[in-house]
Amino acid sequence: MGLTKSEIFTEEQNEIAAIAKVLGHPARIAILEFIIKLNTCVCGDLVKDIGLAQPTISQHLKELKKVGIIKGTIEGTSVCYCIHQEDWSKIKNILNKFLNQNLNENCC
Repeated sequence: MGLTKSEIFTEEQNEIAAIAKVLGHPARIAILEFIIKLNTCVCGDLVKDIGLAQPTISQHLKELKKVGIIKGTIEGTSVCYCIHQEDWSKIKNILNKFLNQNLNENCC
């Protein structure tokens, strides 16, 4: 399979695709829901509550952090994660703008 020619698409299109890709895994949705529900930083609870192995959780956290949905702080030997509120608002705006486009009602 060839490489995606992301340079032929707009920055916004690439950004939406990156967000959608990260949100496209149910484990990441479960992690986000858990963090949002607690409304605080989460350190070691994810493995027990999500039910996945630590390396798997770590990989999902890495992907969520890469697009800015979450942020982490180091406290002793553990890393605590929470929703990155500024980026969360930005992502909501990007997705709302994309999803709230007017559709042609005379299609098909």
